[in-house]
Amino acid sequence: MTSTLRTARLLLDPYTPEDEESFVALFQDPRVSRWMGEGPAPEAADRALFGRIFSKVYAQDLFDVWAVRRGGLLIGHAEVKRTDTVGGYEIVYALAPAAWGTGLGTEVAEAIIAHAFDTLGQTEVHATVASENTASLTLLGRIGFERVRDIEEDDGSTTQVLTRRRLSAADESLLSAMA
Repeated sequence: MTSTLRTARLLLDPYTPEDEESFVALFQDPRVSRWMGEGPAPEAADRALFGRIFSKVYAQDLFDVWAVRRGGLLIGHAEVKRTDTVGGYEIVYALAPAAWGTGLGTEVAEAIIAHAFDTLGQTEVHATVASENTASLTLLGRIGFERVRDIEEDDGSTTQVLTRRRLSAADESLLSAMA
């Protein structure tokens, strides 16, 4: 069961059926969808995806999927799931363009990373990011992700696989002492 996560400014909680229109609007925005999965999809496909969150993901407790809310409004999407592409747990997040450049992406990423480490017991998490998505690559680099390999896509583009490892207790103590 997907738990609720809180950050300084955000609430990450399970979707409700009432979120469908906001979810579809987020995924229909080409500035967002160009970086998600296979890119922009027809509206009907995004509605079907929303339905599968309830009929499959939540119903079968497959992985954690959250609506990202600020001030009660849905402003994004987040997930952490096991994937064969990375051979471990991958974080996925998307925010509406109005939220870009405000530090909220960092809050979302850090919240789902903490969930993967603390709740799921993972020692590392991964992200896959299109090489052209410099904003996400910069954000992830700033919070400790390192590029581990590239995937050459069928269309000739490159996807970077990034990994962040959990610090040992000794490393965390050392960093805290230095702060």
